[in-house]
Amino acid sequence: MTDVDQRYGGGEDNPLGGYAALAATFATGAGVFAATARRRGLRLPDTVPPWDVALLGVATFKASRLLTKDKVTSFLRAPFTRREGEGEGEGSEVMDAPRGTGLRRAVGDLVSCPFCTSAWVAGGLVGTYAVAPRAGRLLAAGLSAVVVSDWLQYAWTATEQKAQE
Repeated sequence: MTDVDQRYGGGEDNPLGGYAALAATFATGAGVFAATARRRGLRLPDTVPPWDVALLGVATFKASRLLTKDKVTSFLRAPFTRREGEGEGEGSEVMDAPRGTGLRRAVGDLVSCPFCTSAWVAGGLVGTYAVAPRAGRLLAAGLSAVVVSDWLQYAWTATEQKAQE
């Protein structure tokens, strides 16, 4: 651990180099997308209607939760995290904690945090929306439909529990 790490984290192990590598990867991806879009003459939208922003936002929320908290996506997180708890979250959500050091730890922090992952998911969804708006909306609508389904599942469960009281 470097002196900067120690001073920054108050003694906590912070993989600042790994975070920098992830930020550089994200920025490089955005730059490559922008350069490729420009080279291919893709005309980006001048504005994004509020409804599309809401749809993309709900889809980003759900995709981030699926990637970072769902049991069935744990195989993606397993190389970088360890299971901390099961059934503590809603539905089939699990709690994973990052493991390792350096870049491995930074990736573990990323893939176990829905807030952190949401920027990456939003980048992918917005890129899809820019290149193929109809496909982007359809993908976002599908993920948003899962959110509505989740709410209905929770409402049904609450109704069943009330009926049993």
